[in-house]
Amino acid sequence: MVARVDEAVLAKGKPLILQLDVAGNPSRWINYEQAAFYYAKDLVAWSMGEDGIRLHGGKSRMTGLRSFLDLNTIIAVRGQLGDKQLYRTPTLTNRTLFRRDQHICAYCGDEFNAGSLTRDHIVPRSRGGKDVWANVVAACGPCNKLKDDRTPDESGMKLLYVPYAPNKSEYLILMNRTILADQMSFLRDRVTKESRILNPIKVTTIQ
Repeated sequence: MVARVDEAVLAKGKPLILQLDVAGNPSRWINYEQAAFYYAKDLVAWSMGEDGIRLHGGKSRMTGLRSFLDLNTIIAVRGQLGDKQLYRTPTLTNRTLFRRDQHICAYCGDEFNAGSLTRDHIVPRSRGGKDVWANVVAACGPCNKLKDDRTPDESGMKLLYVPYAPNKSEYLILMNRTILADQMSFLRDRVTKESRILNPIKVTTIQ
């Protein structure tokens, strides 16, 4: 049986709905209002999820009963909403980069809060290095300054982990802090084998 989350609870945490294309490929996060629109327009091809959201409407003058709409937390929407983006490399941002690297400096191995981390280019941009997932890692300020405009080999600073580009499923995990258990299970099953979602980095202390 699907458990429903009342909208009063929803207003506090505001969990997002995971939107898929009709083939079941993850597309994006949408809010419950967008999901309600797809339900109202009969654009939800199928849905799944152990947790659900119940939205309440107005009361009927004839019956006095209050209307409601049940939303699943994972919905497949008809149309080409996710197909074009499925194999596109996700956008690189500091927020998702630091989460990919679990807020751990790639050089000293300590864990930091986001405000103490920087985006380090393994091959410096001044040397032709690109601003892409495979050439960047999270680095604390002191390590980034010490490495300076050099490669790890030139600076004698060994990389503690290998950078990689997350796929769409992992990127959606990195984007959202509040993910329901059924959504996480769905996305986790679709990340690549190299993902740090499956293979966490060992940490020391938080700075």
